Amino acid sequence: MSRPEDTLSADVHYNDSEARKYTTSSRIQNIQASMTHRALELLDLSSPSLILDVGCGSGLSGEILSSIPPDEGGPHVWIGMDISASMLDIALQRDVEGDLLLADIGQGVPFRAGTFDAAISISAIQWLCNAESSDVSPAGRLSRFFNGLYASLKRGGRAVCQFYPKNDEQKRMITTAAVKAGFGAGLLEDDPETKNVKVYLVLTVGGGNIDGNGGDITGVIKGMDDINVLDPRRNTRNGKGEIKKGSKAWIVKKKEQMERKGKVVKATSKYTGRKRRVAF
Repeated sequence: MSRPEDTLSADVHYNDSEARKYTTSSRIQNIQASMTHRALELLDLSSPSLILDVGCGSGLSGEILSSIPPDEGGPHVWIGMDISASMLDIALQRDVEGDLLLADIGQGVPFRAGTFDAAISISAIQWLCNAESSDVSPAGRLSRFFNGLYASLKRGGRAVCQFYPKNDEQKRMITTAAVKAGFGAGLLEDDPETKNVKVYLVLTVGGGNIDGNGGDITGVIKGMDDINVLDPRRNTRNGKGEIKKGSKAWIVKKKEQMERKGKVVKATSKYTGRKRRVAF
């Protein structure tokens, strides 16, 4: 069975009919509520916070944020962004409490630096792994999203993104983009090795723990099973080092910079950076 993100962009797939069908499904409502509560558990917020809801849809997850009681750290104030006008229209009809923004997360997160205390995303970021046209790369869309998200969060802020990777390659692509943006990142799987597996990407901005807590840079997943922690800061502790212009490492770095801008670049191979023989 094909996945909707493999054939259509989110704004096309979630038209008026699909958006209403999604929102009124009791099964979807229960799943969304469960995953939102799980994301809040991983965020571990102790007081009312300003939260960005990435891919907020019709506001199902936002309603949960608004309903958290004071003894659990709520209620939270939230701003939702989504690419589907139909989804946001239903959110307005449902009179959700959060503010709404029509925007493509693949083009970045258009908020002032340090705006949010935290961010959540439920079943959204896997859509970034598919490009709608040949001149837009998934790597570029992921890079713009995570760089924008990193900037929009306060130092010490957290984000939890639940997503459904198509395969291990998509999982690697997403986590790599998050780490390159500067996040401390941890992957958590609920119900692993089952068809109902749910993957949570737990992210932190700065203030990462380099204080001997077993590499648990997120600060919220210590002692949990099935977690893979990634920390780019470990690789840069011994100095940046100089990269020689024209070398393979220099070329690869330039390619990554172009991908972040959404450019399509040729794949790196064993011939990348090799000197050509002089032709007579």
